Amino acid sequence: MGLALAPPFISQAERLTALSKKVQGVSEMQLKVNGTVRTLRAEPRVTLLDALREYLDLTGSKKGCDLGQCGACTVLVDGRRINSCLTLAVMNQGKEITTIEGLAKGDELHPMQAAFIKHDGFQCGYCTSGQIMSGVACVNEGHATTDAQTREWMSGNLCRCGAYPNIVAAVREVQQKGGGKA
Repeated sequence: MGLALAPPFISQAERLTALSKKVQGVSEMQLKVNGTVRTLRAEPRVTLLDALREYLDLTGSKKGCDLGQCGACTVLVDGRRINSCLTLAVMNQGKEITTIEGLAKGDELHPMQAAFIKHDGFQCGYCTSGQIMSGVACVNEGHATTDAQTREWMSGNLCRCGAYPNIVAAVREVQQKGGGKA
């Protein structure tokens, strides 16, 4: 009969050092973006936003604050909105990533894109892609049934130009017409 021994205690620094040895260096990863599997070589520390913009040339998602506070980098991952600056690309392998470039079907705009144009939901346009992606998710999540609810659930996306009334009008129109799917 053997004696089970507890594993030796190692410090947090030793654990992190051991872990960092496993994730260093450039490695190949595959991301399914807008329905297409794309392969890239990047360090595991590369954010999803940087992978999209710098490695896959999908520059629609904007780098605003790079802290997850402005929402300019919002994309959909498995249908849920996320700030792509706050997640690592490697963590999103095997998931369905939708960017602003993936919303339109050829020349046909997504209803949210068309509503933003109709209601002039953008001014400088910098936050627009994140606003549209968040608007699509807001409708799909069922959080756009009133203007107040829409404002609350869109509050993670900032517009420095103050186009909020127009953005809310666009999101509400899409919700009322029943079209939000990406």
